[in-house]
Amino acid sequence: MIQDNAYFFCGVGGSGMLPLALIVQAKGAKVAGSDRSLDQGRTGAKFDYLRSRGVALFPQDGSGVTSPDQTLVASGAVEETVPDVQAARRVGAAMLTRAELLAQLFNAAPRSVGVAGTSGKSTTTGMIAWILHRAGKAPTVMNGAVMNNFAGPDAPFASALVGEGDTFVAEVDESDGSIARYTPTVAVLNNIALDHKSMDELRALFSAFVGKAEIAVLNLDNAESAALAAGVAPDRRMTYSLSGAAGADLVGSNPTLEPAAVRFRAAWAATGEAADIRLPVPGLHNAANGLAALAAARACGVGLAEAAAALADFKGIRRRLEVAGEANGVTVIDDFAHNPDKIAATLDALHAFPGRLLVMFQPHGYGPLRLMKDALVDCFATRLSQDDVLLMPDPVYFGGTVDRSVGSPDLAAAITAKGRHAEALPTRDACGARLLDLARPGDRIVVMGARDDTLSTFAGELVGRLG
Repeated sequence: MIQDNAYFFCGVGGSGMLPLALIVQAKGAKVAGSDRSLDQGRTGAKFDYLRSRGVALFPQDGSGVTSPDQTLVASGAVEETVPDVQAARRVGAAMLTRAELLAQLFNAAPRSVGVAGTSGKSTTTGMIAWILHRAGKAPTVMNGAVMNNFAGPDAPFASALVGEGDTFVAEVDESDGSIARYTPTVAVLNNIALDHKSMDELRALFSAFVGKAEIAVLNLDNAESAALAAGVAPDRRMTYSLSGAAGADLVGSNPTLEPAAVRFRAAWAATGEAADIRLPVPGLHNAANGLAALAAARACGVGLAEAAAALADFKGIRRRLEVAGEANGVTVIDDFAHNPDKIAATLDALHAFPGRLLVMFQPHGYGPLRLMKDALVDCFATRLSQDDVLLMPDPVYFGGTVDRSVGSPDLAAAITAKGRHAEALPTRDACGARLLDLARPGDRIVVMGARDDTLSTFAGELVGRLG
């Protein structure tokens, strides 16, 4: 299906595209690609890495799509006006969306583990990947973020893992509806909350996903996923809870927070088999992610003790509460949070310990900001403390047609009206200058947002300027 074919990835540097391109290449295909960020001179290290792996890179002007023997791979949202798409139409090249290609690989695997939910997908996927890798299962893994356990000098962007085993683990996305394409052996559902679609749409998508699985791993601490679990036959589900929810199969208890870790005890209710775990990533939300990973590992034949030992060495996921550095008593944290659920988890984890938060939140698009405005306002108004400061530049925008009727000033004004300190500034540079002006020893600066890899560069630059 893949071997000896030629694939051209439009947007090859994207968080969902890069790992897929490397998996396809490892299966024997010829891979090339283009990216708007490459043309704009952004995130050069990522493209140097792709070149080093033998991926040919072209401008996003159609010049790389020249043969009907190529298959153009693009996101579901790519517009017909993109030159690569026009070139593919012109030469008669086949076209697939990223999700269609991933689903082909995923569904063909003897055992497939799909990790879904509004929040925690990338972290849970990384945990499952590390457990299965340590257990000798040699999984192939498609993640939406860099897995630090697999990253190194030769693999600085390790969001993919190519293994020789029969298990394919993938983070699956509901934002574009593509989750409907996957038929998992094991379906993991962390939670359901407002993000890219209405709640009714999300319920339908996640219910269908879980309904196709042989085993569903479900979180009873989330009301929506618990309601869904009630409709799944007991022999087809594994449930977990960190809060003592009645009937949970895997029970987490005695959580203890540390600045860079969380401790908890995990036990299977039916057998009493238990393990004490120190997970070296912070926050109660990560303890919940850990329970999901332990349950998924059991569905793949890895026992609790072995899986718990692997979690003790889990190194986290890039841009998930990642410390970018510290200078003059100020810590800079780089974080991917971008919807109310993720933002709440990040702020709660940080507020478990002293220190004012100076948050720069860059909305990840005008459309998501318009959809989630009220929920974002409520989240920041209730999760920020009286002393915290929230700064927001304009939403990220890389081109295309978009409704800009709701922007960062609207969000800041609504949060301020609820008694919290929020400012909208026109640019990220202006936010950076304001952060440096505000920062004092003991503060934590949080650079927060998605869809823009240069946020990590920005966080690193703040560390340097603080010093």
